[in-house]
Amino acid sequence: MIDNDKKQAHILIVDDEESIRMTFEIFLVRAGYQNVSTATNISEALAAVEKQKPDLVISDIVLVGESGTELLRRLREMNINCPVVMVTGFPNLESAAKAVRLGAFDYIPKPVNKDTLLHFTRQALNHRWLQKEKERLITENEQYRKYLEAVFRSVQDCIVTVDPELSIVQVNDTARQCMLAAAPEGKLPTSLYEVSGPLGKACLEDAKKVLETRKEVREHRIECQFHGGELKVLSLNAAPIQVNGHSFTGIVLVARDITNTPSPDSGKQRDYFHGYVGHSQAMQEVYNLIENVGRVDTTVLITGESGTGKELAAEALHAESLRRDKPLIKVDCASIPEDILESELFGHRRGSFTGAEKNRQGRILQAEGGTLFLDEIGDISPRMQLRLLRFLQERTFYPVGQDQPVQVDVRVIAATNADLREKVALGEFREDLYYRLRVIEINLPPLRARKEGIPVLANHFLKSFQEKLGHNISGISDQAMEALVHYSWPGNVRELKHVIERGCVLCTGQTLALEHLPEEIRNSEASLPLTALEKPAATPSPQHQEPEPLKNATTSMSPEEKIRAALTQAGGNKSKAARLLGIDRSTLYRRMRRYNISD
Repeated sequence: MIDNDKKQAHILIVDDEESIRMTFEIFLVRAGYQNVSTATNISEALAAVEKQKPDLVISDIVLVGESGTELLRRLREMNINCPVVMVTGFPNLESAAKAVRLGAFDYIPKPVNKDTLLHFTRQALNHRWLQKEKERLITENEQYRKYLEAVFRSVQDCIVTVDPELSIVQVNDTARQCMLAAAPEGKLPTSLYEVSGPLGKACLEDAKKVLETRKEVREHRIECQFHGGELKVLSLNAAPIQVNGHSFTGIVLVARDITNTPSPDSGKQRDYFHGYVGHSQAMQEVYNLIENVGRVDTTVLITGESGTGKELAAEALHAESLRRDKPLIKVDCASIPEDILESELFGHRRGSFTGAEKNRQGRILQAEGGTLFLDEIGDISPRMQLRLLRFLQERTFYPVGQDQPVQVDVRVIAATNADLREKVALGEFREDLYYRLRVIEINLPPLRARKEGIPVLANHFLKSFQEKLGHNISGISDQAMEALVHYSWPGNVRELKHVIERGCVLCTGQTLALEHLPEEIRNSEASLPLTALEKPAATPSPQHQEPEPLKNATTSMSPEEKIRAALTQAGGNKSKAARLLGIDRSTLYRRMRRYNISD
């Protein structure tokens, strides 16, 4: 025992004879024990213990009206586990032995001299220090064990440990979820032999190799098709578990999903990206795709429903490209009549047709060195499809009325909300042009497929229109937000933006409420609570009924004839006509202008 231990050790002396208490205290203090206290009975002793827990108790076994063994019992009930040395006279050796059986460290027969007292004190305190060290190590080991278990559970990789018989000993949360998802009836397997699927087979083969060689099976990659047809690439590693590097106790298997390992630049989640707002997983994938494709100088086809942000995608691709300092020229192919679109794109020479009073530089030449964005590419005529195909193949073109070709350095990005595959199958779009445009395809998910991003978008638009209109609107009510989240959004982000703008105009208070939303959103079956959706469905409201098919429509009808037929069948109602044609209302208006169809 070192001197510092003597100073810190608290020794409690319990005896009803004052002379013995004083003598013991003097012996101990002179020996270097500086924290010594005394008590005359059990009550005083327990009070002293409450004040400061002792490291050693020296008590007479016979106290006035009480027994030292009773003090010992009370101390153990209080979880005071320090050594207790009992002092006894010769006639009470039997009582002393009983005290030892009750947990006393030892006993000292009377009379007690200085050397005997100090000898027992050193032994008892050394025992106490060893006891404390053991408790400290046990506590540290328990904390470390809990820490390792927490790390083991939280790791995103699948971790499985098995014994030499390949029985499963432990799995972390990720592995448990994978096993339960693949197991029949959702029962967790107890052995590697019970783990189904390609991953289970690979784990079993690797574990057997480790059993045979007692060596690690280095990381290798396997393709696994999970339930629902999802294909993933997993890295698998198996290693022996050895204690002190010798005793073999089992095997640890680690599987990691590396299907879509993010690049260093795309590790963090982004809420904003080149005008896009949203942090859903679907949009994170779009951001990463635009970022990667933008740097490659190749033709891109952007697809998606109307209002999903195809023009934003084109702007983002241009901003991410090496052409960012050059012009981005946009052409809305659906809004320009066919006889004018050719001149708009390729330009013309003076006198090439009636009204061509001077040379005109086309949009393609205006985009020299930069990017040409062709929106609504699915609406161009067969003649324009052929001209555009030749331009994409040769990177040269002939302005209207000119015999000499013009060569340009332009990147082409096209966009459409139409199903070009279907148009190709129907003979309405050239297959060779489709594949020329679709070198890389970026498909923008509809808003209903990423509903978790609706609150972010709604609040973003709210802030924008609040500043624009000068209205002091501080937020959106829970009921209004719930209706927004559960609405189907056929017009996607553009429709949401217009709905929030409308709400800001109508709102006179500080909260945009349910009453400020359009009727179709307030009354939509999709916006009702889940309990309402579980009830038998009533007759759907007119705005959510499936549109009746276009009557007497044939594949031989031209686009103009289909539009006129739809308007006739809809009685001039543009919204209904657009639904009959399966297009957005804004697209219908553009096509009506293109074919000179009056309102």
